[in-house]
Amino acid sequence: MIPVQGVSGETIAVLGLGRSGLSAAHALEEGGARVLCWDDGAEACSRAEGMALEVADLTKLGAFEGVSRLIVSPGIPHLYPAPHPVIAAAMMLGVPVDNDIGLFFQSFATEDWDGFDVMPKVVAITGSNGKSTTSALLHHVLQEGGRPAQLAGNIGRGVLDIEPAHDGEVVVLELSSYQTDLARALTPDIAVFTNLSPDHLDRHAGMGGYFAAKRRLFAEGGPDRAVIGVDEAEGRYLANQLVEGATDDRVIRVSSGQKLGGDGWYVTARKGFLTEWRKGRQVASLDLRDIGGLPGAHNHQNACAAYAAARSVGLGPRAIEAGLRSYPGLPHRSQQIAERDGVSFINDSKATNVDSAAKALQAFKNIRWICGGLEKDGGLAGLLPDTQNVTKAYVIGREAEAFARQLTGIETQVCGDMATAVAQAVVDAQPGETVLLAPAAASFDQYDSFEKRGEDFAAQVAKALAG
Repeated sequence: MIPVQGVSGETIAVLGLGRSGLSAAHALEEGGARVLCWDDGAEACSRAEGMALEVADLTKLGAFEGVSRLIVSPGIPHLYPAPHPVIAAAMMLGVPVDNDIGLFFQSFATEDWDGFDVMPKVVAITGSNGKSTTSALLHHVLQEGGRPAQLAGNIGRGVLDIEPAHDGEVVVLELSSYQTDLARALTPDIAVFTNLSPDHLDRHAGMGGYFAAKRRLFAEGGPDRAVIGVDEAEGRYLANQLVEGATDDRVIRVSSGQKLGGDGWYVTARKGFLTEWRKGRQVASLDLRDIGGLPGAHNHQNACAAYAAARSVGLGPRAIEAGLRSYPGLPHRSQQIAERDGVSFINDSKATNVDSAAKALQAFKNIRWICGGLEKDGGLAGLLPDTQNVTKAYVIGREAEAFARQLTGIETQVCGDMATAVAQAVVDAQPGETVLLAPAAASFDQYDSFEKRGEDFAAQVAKALAG
């Protein structure tokens, strides 16, 4: 655990008692604060009481008397579409609002570091798609390369649940826009921006607000180095804002599919080959085509970002290549769960929006596509140009019929539930084809999370193949 520094003797309120809220409460107590916990759910409050945490109703008049700060869990809106009433009350009273990410950056460095030979580093990764894979991949590459590393944030452990830093350690943080938007301290050594596509627009009041939340990671703390995906206009703008000149190597540009120019530092993947360029010269090249854990151009972009970040902390190209080759992949992200009679079964339940689903559809040929769920704003129009590899779509979810009507030009079957879709796809699939779960929709109409949806897909595949 990372005890929060600078809070001894203070009374601090915590709103939201999920993973990040509970870890923040414990870390604040470790730092000597009195902590008042609250959640809108009675079950969460009871769970906190069972952990010997003090529960206090923050919705009551006078609840903030003597409170110096309010720490908010990332899922709770603080501005758009409307602030949570507790947050609104704190802001009206002038009580500073922060989150566990801000507490982490406030508290990570300690006096113990004076005795270290190599200072610990923090690599923070954000973006719309690929940030989980990039984070897990970088963590794996670092460990395989002999560097001590921890993984936390929006993936794995809460940021305050990790262990205090060791000599030379690298902490890899995946940060969502919900986390970067509110944190009062954002000071990573290396910041990574993967890409940007429409998501969480209600929470940020549109694309401008969404991009602004991501941009805070680079603008607030001034990382020593920035790794920027430049395949979208926002990434190119961000890189340009940070760079001081054509040869400024504090910015590493990353692209999948584009040929970048100039005398700066950049890493690209084209036709399955990753290349690193510095000052107009190619300094390394890796073949990504046969790496099973990184299929498709979108994963090659993730590989470029992880490669660039690993180079920034001192790993050499050959060590990074070995880590890329041994990477097993993440569950629910282009994860091969089975193969029989020449048919592959791929779980990409994390493809919850149109852009991420499009990247999954681009990565495979001859696809039996299982899709559908709780549709997001904008519908599927942006996905249709990337369905040329789809042999047939099997649509699930509460809105299956409406979802299927948007898939113009594609043979579709309304299946409703996962069991029906998988059973039919197994019957229809031919050697050389791929049964792909890439929903292009949220899971909450039928499942508690995308993880539960992916687990059901795997279970139904195993059942169908055993029958």
